[in-house]
Amino acid sequence: MTFSPELIRKDFPIFERTVRGGKKLVYLDSGATSQKPISVLEAETNFYRLHNAAAHRGAHQLAEEATEAYEGAREIVANFLSAPDGSQEIIFTKSATEALNLLAYAMGNARTGNRFHVGPQDRIVVTEMEHHSNLVPWQQLCDRTGAELAWFEVTPDGRLDLSSVDSVITPNTKIVSLTHQSNVLGTINPLEEIVRRAHEVGAVVILDGCQSAPHMKIDVGQLGVDFFAFSGHKALGPTGIGVLWGRRNLLEELPPFLFGGSMIEMVTMATATWAPVPQKFEAGVPNMAQAVGLGAAIQYLNNLGMANIYNHERTLTEYLMQRLILINGLTIVGPNETHARGSAISFTVNQIHPHDLGQYLDSEGIAVRTGQHCAWPLAKRMGVPASTRASLYLYNDAADCDALIGGVLGAQKYFGVV
Repeated sequence: MTFSPELIRKDFPIFERTVRGGKKLVYLDSGATSQKPISVLEAETNFYRLHNAAAHRGAHQLAEEATEAYEGAREIVANFLSAPDGSQEIIFTKSATEALNLLAYAMGNARTGNRFHVGPQDRIVVTEMEHHSNLVPWQQLCDRTGAELAWFEVTPDGRLDLSSVDSVITPNTKIVSLTHQSNVLGTINPLEEIVRRAHEVGAVVILDGCQSAPHMKIDVGQLGVDFFAFSGHKALGPTGIGVLWGRRNLLEELPPFLFGGSMIEMVTMATATWAPVPQKFEAGVPNMAQAVGLGAAIQYLNNLGMANIYNHERTLTEYLMQRLILINGLTIVGPNETHARGSAISFTVNQIHPHDLGQYLDSEGIAVRTGQHCAWPLAKRMGVPASTRASLYLYNDAADCDALIGGVLGAQKYFGVV
């Protein structure tokens, strides 16, 4: 069966509308958030219409149905990530940002003797291409504990410099946290050498999968990492739901992050003990409808096939890059070829400020992202104060790419930089 973005778009109600005076919507900002198919919208709505109750609370029928739907979504996510120990390794959060903060704060809560205890003698390693969500939590953990923060640098062509892997990941390294795929550069980072060295010194590896999980097949066991986070809203799912996968033995050792209902095993007026994982990390009434919506989103992705999605995006990315490179005055920020590269393409155009370019494109119905893309240190490393980003997904096609090309050329004429 041919992969058809034209047919796929029929599943997305938002593409039925027009923008800016009747123009067709050309949505090239899926790296920020994806659009939602009708099956996801209906799954979330139907939960509220037919099954709404607090999961894991109550013995009545609605509570049973809510619990079954919520835990069914957890099972779907576990299969999506090929979690070695199944759904017990899946923690639902409100976002990938919360998932990464969960790890940073939980490790900060670890007491002396716990394998996750972080102190002045320890090092935490990140990279220069991190989204702020996978940088600032570790900065703050170092600030609270006295640990040292170190990082891998980025080369001028937008790749990680691993030439000094053994001196960056030192014997006292406790945590290595990095992005799987850069939200700015599109770079897909090589993991084998980093994981090998991290585990050699006893460090855990945390992978930010926000830009990879929606676009390619993920097998956390094959990746070799210890924790993996992604957000639902970038993977066709609702906002307000994120995922943290962790190796079960590590989750069992990790202290809780939030305290309250549902995460308790036993409570007295003086003490408390914790429920088994994953409930230990899910205090309070969970985002049940959003989890169900995420389950529907993953089923939609599975029906299309992650390999088909990845191959479609790679072909489309190559097509768009080849056309962008031909535009005088346009510079791609990051790799100029599709090897180990995703479908987010950032670029600058002459002296046109990205915000001005973004507004011009918007006037033509083309939605892109402009700015530093929540990665200020990376923008500084690449020598650009800001850039314009087009991020492709399963519902985009060559016509969308052509519209972007025409929009950039039109902006050059409008701003007088041809």
